[in-house]
Amino acid sequence: MTMVSAHTFTVFLIVMAILAVVVFISLYFVDAGYGKFYRASWGPSLDNHWGWFLMEVPVFIAMLVLWWLSDRRDDLVRLVFLLLFESHYFHRSFIFPQQLRGHSRMPWTIVLMGALFNTLNALMQGGWIFFISPDNYYPANWLTSLPFLAGTVLFFAGMYINIQSDSIIRHLRKPGDTAHYLPKGGMFRYVTSANYFGEFLEWVGFAILTWSWAGAVFALWTFANLAPRAARIYDLYSREFPDELDIHKVKRIIPFIY
Repeated sequence: MTMVSAHTFTVFLIVMAILAVVVFISLYFVDAGYGKFYRASWGPSLDNHWGWFLMEVPVFIAMLVLWWLSDRRDDLVRLVFLLLFESHYFHRSFIFPQQLRGHSRMPWTIVLMGALFNTLNALMQGGWIFFISPDNYYPANWLTSLPFLAGTVLFFAGMYINIQSDSIIRHLRKPGDTAHYLPKGGMFRYVTSANYFGEFLEWVGFAILTWSWAGAVFALWTFANLAPRAARIYDLYSREFPDELDIHKVKRIIPFIY
């Protein structure tokens, strides 16, 4: 398969990095209208179970397609990268939506924007791993290298924190309860958006274990997308639970820092 040149791919990454900065700034002024901040003004919507599935599954499929079209299908290191990446998106596409309680709404606008970004991200990660990276960039002993081992530890730590935090949020209410509660336990002891911290940590780990600019741009996008939302959630909890939230100890998304 003929892919774009390394130069064109680099320009693609630069454009994506610039867009991440734009999104980061914009989201401090406009709340993405899903979850706690759903607004009917975002237009037509669908059940959030379907919304999450349709938003996340494109990247899962696109990465598999890129792997299959590559002549590096049998490369062990790159196959390990694929399995790590797909483990996250298998959960987000097929397991997480089914675990959601209730049937809130998600705007089609959010679903389509998320699906578009996820497809572009597949082109970033899959393009680098399976097509752009030099043939000898990932020798077999890469799997015992410090970047791979350290990044993999961070990746799985982030995945654990993300899944644990989502579970804590899901179980805040008993069936029929509509009250609001402050999430506690796990990394919620340190940040009000522990699930976002876990996801950010995952992709920092992936950037390190692949030692790639593509991975770094994705980690940047993750922070740009989640940090403003985490700040809004922090403000919301500060107003709703002034006696429960220790603002001197608990941060927004990065423990002890922000």
